[in-house]
Amino acid sequence: MLEPGDSAPNVTARNQHGEMVAPDFVGPTVVYFYPRDFTGGCTIEASEFQATLSEFRELDVTVYGVSTDDVDTHADFADEEGLLFDLLADPDGSVAAAFGVSTDDGAADRATFLLADGEVVAAYGGVEPAGHAREVLTDARSEFVVGG
Repeated sequence: MLEPGDSAPNVTARNQHGEMVAPDFVGPTVVYFYPRDFTGGCTIEASEFQATLSEFRELDVTVYGVSTDDVDTHADFADEEGLLFDLLADPDGSVAAAFGVSTDDGAADRATFLLADGEVVAAYGGVEPAGHAREVLTDARSEFVVGG
């Protein structure tokens, strides 16, 4: 798994709208990996990122969710949960691999990365879904707001 100070990888993937997305990770960015759409923990985590999305946007932080689900499943999940950030489809696990996130069981391990200026600022492994978005938001505020 990538660690703070590591260079951000170059990745591309389709979002839930079928559009090709290639984040540059120059601006502040959150990339969170989750196992599956429509499962309990993944729904909690997505809902909490959505609930804090306006606060991330106030910090100019872009949020991406990534799983090995396909574009159509992501579209259904985003619609059902009212998600207004990109869900990146990674069915072959290449985006996860670029971040060093395991997909050994066919689904991505739960992990999150805070990135800026082309590098990893913070990395979170073994994430517990409930409360995680708020934890990352707190760290983003500390990192990207002058005076913390």
